[in-house]
Amino acid sequence: MKSTETVIWQDWDLSQIINGEEIMSPSPKSPHQNASRNLQWTLESYVRKHGLGDIWNAPMDVIFEEDYNRLQPDLIFISKEKKDIVQDWIRGVPDMVVEIVSKSTVKMDTVVKKEIYERYGVQEYWLLKPEKRILEIYTLTNERYKLHASFGEDDVVSSPLFHDLAFKLNIIF
Repeated sequence: MKSTETVIWQDWDLSQIINGEEIMSPSPKSPHQNASRNLQWTLESYVRKHGLGDIWNAPMDVIFEEDYNRLQPDLIFISKEKKDIVQDWIRGVPDMVVEIVSKSTVKMDTVVKKEIYERYGVQEYWLLKPEKRILEIYTLTNERYKLHASFGEDDVVSSPLFHDLAFKLNIIF
C-alpha cells in the first residue's frame, strides 16, 4: 500500500475508547444502516425545520475525556445553544444520542454506553432495536436515566426534548 493511501484512511477509524479501553468495531450491517439513515432523515428534517441545531451521524467522535471516554454514537443531536462543542470532533456533552442495537452490541449499548452517557449528563438517550422493531427513549432525571417510553413499530414516537415531533416508528424500518 502506498503511503498516500495510508494517510487517506488514517482519519477513518471505527474505534472507540470506552472507560479507558480501546474498542474496535466492524462496520454495521444493512438493517442497522437502513434504520440509521431513516431515523437521521426524520430527525434532521424536524431539527432543521424548527432551527434547533444539528444532527450528526457516525463515525463522529464524542469526546467526554480524551483518553478515557471517546465514543461514536450512531446519531447525535447538538442544540444550537451548545454548537461550540462541535470542533474537530464533538468535545463535550451532546443533548441527545442514539445507539442502534444489534446482537453483537446489546451489552455495550444497553449497559456500558448507557451508563457513560448518564454519567456525563446526556439529556436523552435513544436505544433503537431494529431486530425487535422497538425504540426506547430514556431521559435524565436527577442524574439517572428513566424510561420515558418504549415504542413499537405501530406507535407514534414522541420525545420530551423534541416537543412536537411525531412519527410512526415503522417508517424507520
